[in-house]
Amino acid sequence: MFTDSIEIHDARFRSLVFGNVHLEKLWSGGRWTEGPAYFPAGRYLVWSDIPNDRVMRLDETDGSISTFIQPARHHNGHTVDRQGRLVSCEHEGRCVSRIEHDGSTKVLASHWDGKRLNSPNDVVVKSDDSVWFTDPTYGIDSEYEGTASPSETDGSHVYRIDPSDGRVHAVARDFHKPNGLCFSPDERLLYIADTGATHSEDGPRHIRVFRVGADGVSLDEGRVFASLDEGLFDGFRCDRAGNVWTSAHDGVRCYAPDGTLLGRVRVPEVVANLCFGGRKRNRLYICGTTSLYAIFVNAQGATWPTA
Repeated sequence: MFTDSIEIHDARFRSLVFGNVHLEKLWSGGRWTEGPAYFPAGRYLVWSDIPNDRVMRLDETDGSISTFIQPARHHNGHTVDRQGRLVSCEHEGRCVSRIEHDGSTKVLASHWDGKRLNSPNDVVVKSDDSVWFTDPTYGIDSEYEGTASPSETDGSHVYRIDPSDGRVHAVARDFHKPNGLCFSPDERLLYIADTGATHSEDGPRHIRVFRVGADGVSLDEGRVFASLDEGLFDGFRCDRAGNVWTSAHDGVRCYAPDGTLLGRVRVPEVVANLCFGGRKRNRLYICGTTSLYAIFVNAQGATWPTA
């Protein structure tokens, strides 16, 4: 028997969840929470509350919650790089930035092809230290999550920042509104959500998967990995076995590498994003619309491949 937090769709999901574990609500009071990122060295989590223009912080050692950054230039997605630095997508700044070890902020990317980016949305760092991010228009569409502004680029693309020279390259240019993204544990696959249904009634509401070329940079044409009939996929992460744990309108969905829906963690709010944390990387932190949730699972978040 499983708690009412868990919904089984495939028998394989039974080995990834616990029968006696419930979803925990850790905090509420946001307007649209996003971008969770976990710092193992400090045992703390940060996440965005975009409309309130702040980044929040949970200290896992005592459960206390505080404001980490405010104003925050309307941060959205975050990740932690291999050096333990916070990499952020800024809607207001229309850039990808990084907080250095001395506390200063460095802009990693603000332009492509001589034009300002739209509003970077989500970001991941590969084991070669390259930074990959999506750039839809959500932060410049209105004043709610940034500043309303016209787009300067020819669309909403996916980009890579070269670790050697900082140059920004468009790696995928056929998305409507690219959103969440993550690599498979071996980094041979890149998953990217397209939330184009926010701007077009028949727009995409799916996750595509691409094979990464031998050069570690190029992507094949990709294919649809998972689709929704209603709601949207947003942010997601892989566990060490390659299962994709993704946000959705009805909670957190878990898909096997073959695309089969294994099960769902029920969440009482629309989920925007998630990440693995905790000392053993087996605690799933979940950003619902207004709240932060967590649940322990029998899976560990993927880390960078060692070889």
